[in-house]
Amino acid sequence: MSEKHPPTVTVATAQYPIEAFADFADFQAKAARWVHDAARCGAELLVFPEYGAMELASLLPEAEQGDLAAQLHGLQPWRDAFVETWRGLAREHGVTLLAPSLPWRLDDGRFVNRAWLCGPDGDPGHQDKQVMTRFENDEWGVEAGHGLRVFDTPAGRLGVLICYDSEFPLLARALVDAGAELLLVPSCTDTEAGFQRVRLSAQARAIEQQVAIVHSPTVGEALWSPAVDINIGRAGVYTPCDHGFPPDGVLTQARDATPGWQLARLDLAAIRALRDHGQVNNHADWSHQNACLAVGVARVSCT
Repeated sequence: MSEKHPPTVTVATAQYPIEAFADFADFQAKAARWVHDAARCGAELLVFPEYGAMELASLLPEAEQGDLAAQLHGLQPWRDAFVETWRGLAREHGVTLLAPSLPWRLDDGRFVNRAWLCGPDGDPGHQDKQVMTRFENDEWGVEAGHGLRVFDTPAGRLGVLICYDSEFPLLARALVDAGAELLLVPSCTDTEAGFQRVRLSAQARAIEQQVAIVHSPTVGEALWSPAVDINIGRAGVYTPCDHGFPPDGVLTQARDATPGWQLARLDLAAIRALRDHGQVNNHADWSHQNACLAVGVARVSCT
């Protein structure tokens, strides 16, 4: 992937529905439509959600579709063709895209939640989810991956925080310290509360680290799949609340759950400048927290 970092980039973040397919070609046609539509609107960076690839489980026998463990194993024969589909579309349209994540079996037999990032040269890289939810840990058997990565792309230097990962400030800080200037947050949440946790965490990370955040959720119902049966979220692009950006930090956010793209033009150079000329210095002042962590105990009399 290229190391050229543009001053501005047009991003498209998906509100992506989980759908059932007749065959793998049906999935490929859907992927092609989505990428074509975003590229036609001038998007240079496309972000798809967490677990969007679970729609491939609709190709499994009906008994396996409703079995959490069987889904994990049943998806594996399609995984290489799945990645190659997104890789080819990124190359065809000259875009950088984060493909929908999917459970990925490692050589030791464990499953991780893996998202593939494909550049316009077709060269893919991946990021695994770092912190697992109760459902993933306790019911599904999807485990934590190891290590964060920063990707140099024509759309900027990118980091990926998959859903729950966005709720942990030190993960975002590690990516920004490693040079990430734009963080991608693909998510899959089944309640309004879950969506709001990810959204508010994404906005907090944008403020803390003085970076932009691109959030892409799954939407709609797929009642045939126990893993992604209910999907609630609204796509958005968030910035610091500072000079030249919206006071609430919301550059764009969908008004409802209608499937489709949210597009925004991000001025990465202006966001970088905030670290030197912003109203506040959140990024630089991060280390000042350490001096405040010694907590004393005071006794107050109520008499």
